[in-house]
Amino acid sequence: MNWAGFVLVGGKSSRMGCNKALLHIRNRTLAEQVAEQLRVVTNDVRLIGQVDTYGSLGYPVVEDLLKGCGPLGGIHAALSATHAQWNLVVACDMPEVTAEFLQRLIARAEAGSADAVIPAGPDGHPEPLCAAYHGRSLTEITNALEAGTFKVMSGLSRLKVDVWRVPDARYFHNLNTRQDWLGYSNA
Repeated sequence: MNWAGFVLVGGKSSRMGCNKALLHIRNRTLAEQVAEQLRVVTNDVRLIGQVDTYGSLGYPVVEDLLKGCGPLGGIHAALSATHAQWNLVVACDMPEVTAEFLQRLIARAEAGSADAVIPAGPDGHPEPLCAAYHGRSLTEITNALEAGTFKVMSGLSRLKVDVWRVPDARYFHNLNTRQDWLGYSNA
Protein backbone atom coordinates (compact mmCIF):
# COMPACT_ATOMS: atom_id res chain seq x y z
CA MET A 1 0.00 0.00 0.00
CA ASN A 2 1.11 3.55 -0.68
CA TRP A 3 2.22 5.55 2.42
CA ALA A 4 3.72 8.98 3.11
CA GLY A 5 5.00 10.46 6.37
CA PHE A 6 4.72 14.02 7.66
CA VAL A 7 6.30 15.70 10.68
CA LEU A 8 4.39 18.67 12.08
CA VAL A 9 7.05 21.29 12.89
CA GLY A 10 5.14 24.55 12.47
CA GLY A 11 3.75 25.01 15.98
CA LYS A 12 4.29 28.09 18.11
CA SER A 13 6.03 26.20 20.96
CA SER A 14 4.65 28.82 23.36
CA ARG A 15 4.93 26.62 26.47
CA MET A 16 8.49 25.62 25.52
CA GLY A 17 9.64 29.22 25.11
CA CYS A 18 11.68 28.36 22.00
CA ASN A 19 11.24 26.39 18.79
CA LYS A 20 11.02 22.83 20.08
CA ALA A 21 11.34 21.28 16.61
CA LEU A 22 14.94 22.52 16.57
CA LEU A 23 15.90 21.38 20.09
CA HIS A 24 18.56 18.69 20.13
CA ILE A 25 18.16 15.20 21.55
CA ARG A 26 20.61 12.40 20.75
CA ASN A 27 22.66 14.79 18.56
CA ARG A 28 19.70 15.52 16.27
CA THR A 29 16.83 17.97 16.34
CA LEU A 30 13.49 16.68 17.55
CA ALA A 31 12.18 17.13 13.99
CA GLU A 32 15.00 15.01 12.56
CA GLN A 33 14.51 12.36 15.25
CA VAL A 34 10.86 11.87 14.27
CA ALA A 35 11.57 12.13 10.51
CA GLU A 36 14.24 9.41 10.76
CA GLN A 37 11.71 7.01 12.30
CA LEU A 38 9.23 7.80 9.53
CA ARG A 39 11.98 7.27 6.93
CA VAL A 40 12.29 3.64 8.08
CA VAL A 41 8.66 2.94 7.09
CA THR A 42 8.30 5.20 4.02
CA ASN A 43 10.63 6.93 1.59
CA ASP A 44 8.22 9.86 1.26
CA VAL A 45 8.88 11.99 4.36
CA ARG A 46 8.15 15.70 4.54
CA LEU A 47 7.99 18.41 7.17
CA ILE A 48 4.92 20.63 7.60
CA GLY A 49 6.11 24.12 8.50
CA GLN A 50 7.91 27.13 7.08
CA VAL A 51 10.50 26.52 4.37
CA ASP A 52 12.79 29.30 5.60
CA THR A 53 12.92 27.81 9.11
CA TYR A 54 13.11 24.09 8.33
CA GLY A 55 14.48 23.83 4.80
CA SER A 56 18.01 23.18 6.07
CA LEU A 57 17.03 19.93 7.85
CA GLY A 58 17.31 17.85 4.68
CA TYR A 59 13.63 17.03 4.16
CA PRO A 60 11.14 18.64 1.78
CA VAL A 61 8.98 21.21 3.56
CA VAL A 62 5.28 21.79 2.91
CA GLU A 63 3.75 25.03 4.17
CA ASP A 64 0.23 25.34 5.58
CA LEU A 65 -2.33 26.26 2.94
CA LEU A 66 -4.70 27.66 5.57
CA LYS A 67 -2.62 29.80 7.94
CA GLY A 68 -3.32 30.04 11.66
CA CYS A 69 -5.37 26.86 11.92
CA GLY A 70 -3.06 25.00 14.30
CA PRO A 71 -2.32 21.27 14.07
CA LEU A 72 -5.52 20.53 12.16
CA GLY A 73 -4.24 22.96 9.53
CA GLY A 74 -1.00 20.97 9.45
CA ILE A 75 -2.90 17.72 8.86
CA HIS A 76 -4.82 19.52 6.11
CA ALA A 77 -1.54 20.66 4.50
CA ALA A 78 -0.17 17.11 4.62
CA LEU A 79 -3.26 15.59 3.04
CA SER A 80 -3.36 18.35 0.42
CA ALA A 81 0.27 17.66 -0.55
CA THR A 82 0.15 13.88 -0.73
CA HIS A 83 -0.63 11.38 -3.43
CA ALA A 84 -0.39 8.50 -0.97
CA GLN A 85 -3.44 6.53 0.02
CA TRP A 86 -2.42 6.53 3.70
CA ASN A 87 -0.41 9.17 5.56
CA LEU A 88 1.37 9.10 8.89
CA VAL A 89 1.23 12.46 10.65
CA VAL A 90 3.46 12.84 13.72
CA ALA A 91 4.20 15.92 15.81
CA CYS A 92 7.86 16.86 16.07
CA ASP A 93 7.86 16.72 19.87
CA MET A 94 7.50 12.94 20.26
CA PRO A 95 11.08 11.67 20.69
CA GLU A 96 10.02 8.15 21.68
CA VAL A 97 8.05 7.36 18.53
CA THR A 98 9.67 4.36 16.84
CA ALA A 99 9.55 2.82 13.40
CA GLU A 100 8.27 -0.37 15.03
CA PHE A 101 5.32 1.49 16.56
CA LEU A 102 4.62 3.25 13.25
CA GLN A 103 4.69 -0.12 11.48
CA ARG A 104 2.03 -1.42 13.89
CA LEU A 105 -0.03 1.72 13.21
CA ILE A 106 0.28 1.07 9.47
CA ALA A 107 -0.81 -2.56 9.90
CA ARG A 108 -3.83 -1.46 11.93
CA ALA A 109 -4.85 1.06 9.25
CA GLU A 110 -4.41 -1.38 6.39
CA ALA A 111 -6.43 -4.07 8.16
CA GLY A 112 -9.45 -1.83 8.78
CA SER A 113 -11.79 0.48 6.92
CA ALA A 114 -11.43 3.67 8.97
CA ASP A 115 -10.62 7.12 7.61
CA ALA A 116 -8.12 7.64 10.43
CA VAL A 117 -6.41 5.45 13.01
CA ILE A 118 -5.56 7.31 16.20
CA PRO A 119 -3.73 5.61 19.07
CA ALA A 120 -4.85 6.05 22.67
CA GLY A 121 -2.91 5.03 25.74
CA PRO A 122 -4.23 3.19 28.78
CA ASP A 123 -6.08 6.35 29.91
CA GLY A 124 -8.10 6.29 26.67
CA HIS A 125 -6.97 9.76 25.59
CA PRO A 126 -6.53 9.73 21.78
CA GLU A 127 -3.38 11.23 20.24
CA PRO A 128 -4.34 12.57 16.78
CA LEU A 129 -0.84 13.99 16.22
CA CYS A 130 0.69 10.53 15.96
CA ALA A 131 -1.83 8.93 13.67
CA ALA A 132 -2.64 7.53 10.24
CA TYR A 133 -4.95 9.45 7.91
CA HIS A 134 -6.44 8.14 4.70
CA GLY A 135 -6.33 10.60 1.81
CA ARG A 136 -10.13 10.62 1.65
CA SER A 137 -10.11 12.45 5.02
CA LEU A 138 -9.11 15.70 3.32
CA THR A 139 -12.63 16.78 2.33
CA GLU A 140 -14.08 16.56 5.85
CA ILE A 141 -11.01 18.20 7.41
CA THR A 142 -11.26 21.04 4.88
CA ASN A 143 -14.96 21.43 5.67
CA ALA A 144 -14.22 21.56 9.41
CA LEU A 145 -11.54 24.23 8.99
CA GLU A 146 -13.74 26.31 6.69
CA ALA A 147 -16.48 26.11 9.36
CA GLY A 148 -14.05 27.50 11.96
CA THR A 149 -13.35 24.21 13.74
CA PHE A 150 -9.68 24.11 14.76
CA LYS A 151 -9.55 21.52 17.56
CA VAL A 152 -8.21 18.35 16.00
CA MET A 153 -10.62 15.78 17.42
CA SER A 154 -13.58 18.08 16.73
CA GLY A 155 -12.36 18.48 13.15
CA LEU A 156 -12.34 14.71 12.74
CA SER A 157 -15.86 14.20 14.09
CA ARG A 158 -17.38 13.43 10.67
CA LEU A 159 -14.73 10.82 9.85
CA LYS A 160 -14.80 7.13 10.65
CA VAL A 161 -12.06 7.10 13.30
CA ASP A 162 -10.54 3.95 14.76
CA VAL A 163 -9.28 4.85 18.24
CA TRP A 164 -6.65 2.17 18.73
CA ARG A 165 -5.98 1.38 22.40
CA VAL A 166 -2.31 0.62 23.04
CA PRO A 167 -0.81 -0.49 26.36
CA ASP A 168 2.09 1.97 26.27
CA ALA A 169 1.59 5.67 25.52
CA ARG A 170 5.29 6.55 25.66
CA TYR A 171 5.56 6.37 21.88
CA PHE A 172 3.40 9.46 21.57
CA HIS A 173 4.39 11.23 24.77
CA ASN A 174 5.19 14.79 23.80
CA LEU A 175 7.53 17.42 25.19
CA ASN A 176 5.70 20.68 25.83
CA THR A 177 7.77 22.63 28.35
CA ARG A 178 11.41 23.38 28.95
CA GLN A 179 11.18 21.17 32.05
CA ASP A 180 9.90 18.27 29.91
CA TRP A 181 12.83 18.69 27.54
CA LEU A 182 15.44 19.12 30.31
CA GLY A 183 14.10 16.07 32.14
CA TYR A 184 14.16 14.04 28.96
CA SER A 185 17.55 15.17 27.69
CA ASN A 186 19.16 14.57 31.09
CA ALA A 187 17.65 11.10 31.54
